[in-house]
Amino acid sequence: MMKTCHKLIALIMLSVTIAAHADIPDGLNGTLIVLNKGGDDASFVDLASGETIATLPTGKGPHELVISSDGKWAIGTDYGGGNSLTVFDVRNLSVQQTINLDHHSRPHGILLVPSQNEVIVTSEDNRTVALVDFVSGETRHIIRTGQSGSHMVAITEDGSTAFTANGGSDSVSVIDLRQKKFVKALDIPSQPEAITTNKAGDQVWVGSNNTGVVSVISVADGSIQAQWDEFNWPYRILLTRDENFALVSDMRKGELRIFDARSKAELGRVELPNTGPQGMALYSDDRTLFLSLSAQNKVVVIDIVSRQVVGEYPAGSSPDGIGFSDIAVKP
Repeated sequence: MMKTCHKLIALIMLSVTIAAHADIPDGLNGTLIVLNKGGDDASFVDLASGETIATLPTGKGPHELVISSDGKWAIGTDYGGGNSLTVFDVRNLSVQQTINLDHHSRPHGILLVPSQNEVIVTSEDNRTVALVDFVSGETRHIIRTGQSGSHMVAITEDGSTAFTANGGSDSVSVIDLRQKKFVKALDIPSQPEAITTNKAGDQVWVGSNNTGVVSVISVADGSIQAQWDEFNWPYRILLTRDENFALVSDMRKGELRIFDARSKAELGRVELPNTGPQGMALYSDDRTLFLSLSAQNKVVVIDIVSRQVVGEYPAGSSPDGIGFSDIAVKP
């Protein structure tokens, strides 16, 4: 009887393992890094096996994440009381350092500048952006946005201009990064949060939470070039690297909307009810999307062209910011 029980337990464990890996998509390699707001930590997931190979601590309330172009570094903002940046060494699965930003409180939006040795970080409390050397930990410059609630940030490909979505002022700040100064504010529909820009920097895509619209705004004159409604909370906006597709995650409505970024036509939607879709990152092929589902503690993988969910990966508690490194790490 005991041997039978042992065999039954072994079969159950095997079936659980198979089930856990059944939804891992084929052909992906590298490492997925996921910030978990509920656990104050980051999950490092091997894409080939689907295994969580490390869970590393962050500061309090991690939100947004960027990965260096060589895949070696991941830098996250500790927004929910942490007032810091957590810098991860991806290859060695370790926390390289925690950068104190008490002088730049509630850091949230973060992107790498083209030189790849600094990040630009918003401070929602201070109405500023900071340029921080994530290797030395030194804050090099602080630039005022001139507006309230500067939450997310976008940057042009050449690094000359940054844009912040200012939820408290219903605006987008235009910032000259070469001169280190605020240039002007563009009026935006109520409570903008999600933001991105094209490589040239002549247009910004902005999601407005109160009005449930996403707008494409001309940087030159502030005019609306395109706009879509029927959003509930357009949480994040991402352009593919070739700028053919625009992707918008709607957290409250539970869907991903996909647009032709050039013609501005809506191509379709991926329905993800009751999942809380939030952070997005692209795989190296520019056609595979990783999307964190905060209500289900996982990340789904979506084929952008077919608009199909092709797999999923585990995450921690309430995942949000995510990033992809092409470095395949073994613990």
